[in-house]
Amino acid sequence: CLSKEFSSTSSTTTAGTVTSRVTRNGDAVMEKDLINHEDLAGDRGMTDDIFDETYREKEGPKPPMRYVWRNIILMSLLHLGAIFGLILIPSAKIQTLAWAILCFVLSALGITAGSHRLWSHRSYKATLPLRIFLTIANSMAFQNDIYEWARDHRVHHKFSETDADPHNAMRGFFFSHIGWLLVRKHPDVIEKGQKLDLSDLKADKVVMFQRRYYKPSVVLLCFTLPTVVPWYFWDESIVISFFIPTILRYTIGLNATWLVNSAAHMFGNRPYDQYINPRENPLVSLGALGEGFHNYHHTFPYDYSTSEFGWRLNLTTAFIDLMCLLGLASDRKKVSKEVILARKMRTGDGSHKSG
Repeated sequence: CLSKEFSSTSSTTTAGTVTSRVTRNGDAVMEKDLINHEDLAGDRGMTDDIFDETYREKEGPKPPMRYVWRNIILMSLLHLGAIFGLILIPSAKIQTLAWAILCFVLSALGITAGSHRLWSHRSYKATLPLRIFLTIANSMAFQNDIYEWARDHRVHHKFSETDADPHNAMRGFFFSHIGWLLVRKHPDVIEKGQKLDLSDLKADKVVMFQRRYYKPSVVLLCFTLPTVVPWYFWDESIVISFFIPTILRYTIGLNATWLVNSAAHMFGNRPYDQYINPRENPLVSLGALGEGFHNYHHTFPYDYSTSEFGWRLNLTTAFIDLMCLLGLASDRKKVSKEVILARKMRTGDGSHKSG
């Protein structure tokens, strides 16, 4: 099972460029990192998840906020249903609670190992059976189809914390958590999203099949299957079957993902790059199966583990490693320890020294 490690070799080749940049404007660190990122990202055949230093927000007043009332109403009803699901937990059978947890983990992997690490960042390769499994799990998660999820996520990385970022954390916790889904996208988000190279996604027949049949797949996998199984196999009441493994599980899954956009961009330390907003947040990692090591992830978006700590609070990394062991995944991208340490020393906030 292959794992490709990015060493410090590429960083030494750009020393001349860095020195000349220091002479001109003192922006050596950012230039050096940008060049190395592009070299490493080029190995994956993409650079659209690397921060674009050239982007500038448009001057003048911001466009008016346009509410999407359908989403506001549906999200409100969903969260009310989740609260009702919480109330029902003492009345549920143990099998139902176990099934709800299983559905949560499966659907979460469809996001973390699927639309995020595989399709958004191409940080490892997956065989057809694994891609089909992750697509099924992704439809169970119901967070937009893989194509749209990956497109928006690449825009998020390329234009992080700007008007072109779909869930720009500079607009506050509520906006970056859920508010961005309750209003129309900023025009820059749409404009930049249309300019990305998404040819890899379009060439993946599994991704495009899901996109074509996304609505029926969500009805079947996110709502019908989680409800029917406890009702049919162990005679759970239909009300409990619907509100716990389906509505409550779905709502918790959504909020776990949203916390990566909100809490992990606001609360925590920045041991790798203190000049960007994303933080290391262990609690988010615990809830989102390893996606809370966010300062690391935005510093090295091509690392399949999104962390330097392997399986620590990172069930998704353990899953990908298992798939690799079974021959279903390969070519995991990993940043070498010397590159990580050099980056900590160069741009980190110093918190690694105490941790």
